[in-house]
Formats: sequence, structure tokens, C-alpha cells
Amino acid sequence: MLAPTLIHLIGLAAAIVTTLCWVPQAWHIIRTRDTRAISLPAYSAFTGGILLWLIYGLSLGDLPLVLANSVSLALQLTIVGLKLRYG
Repeated sequence: MLAPTLIHLIGLAAAIVTTLCWVPQAWHIIRTRDTRAISLPAYSAFTGGILLWLIYGLSLGDLPLVLANSVSLALQLTIVGLKLRYG
């Protein structure tokens, strides 16, 4: 069994990696306004899932879940919003 501190650090590392992976996609879309390769249904469903994870994290008071999903939700909403605007 892993030590609680190690488990917490793994959670933080996972939160950082899975959150930051959306930055290049959002930055590319913001810069180019090109959203042709983005699937609106897929990104919308994923955004809904992130919202549910955020609610779950808030309910548990789990800081890594709350922080990661707050930032991810903001990035996903940006991507979905730009997809709606630029098609």
C-alpha cells in the first residue's frame, strides 16, 4: 500500500499533467481561430464530465480535483466557445 503523502503527490501530479495537456489545444485555437478538427459533441460531453468531476471534488473537499477540474473546465469552455463562434 502506498503512503498517504505519496498518494497525495500522485494526485497532484496527475491533476497538473491532465490539466496542462489542454493548454496547447486552447492556445492553438485562440491563435489560429481554426476549429475545423474539433468535434463539438465530443468536447461538449467532455466538458460536462469535467463539470461533474468538479462537483464531485467540491463535495469531497479534494483540492487536487477541484483545482485541476476548475482550470480544465475553463480551458474546455474556451475551446467549446470558440468552436461555437468559429465553427
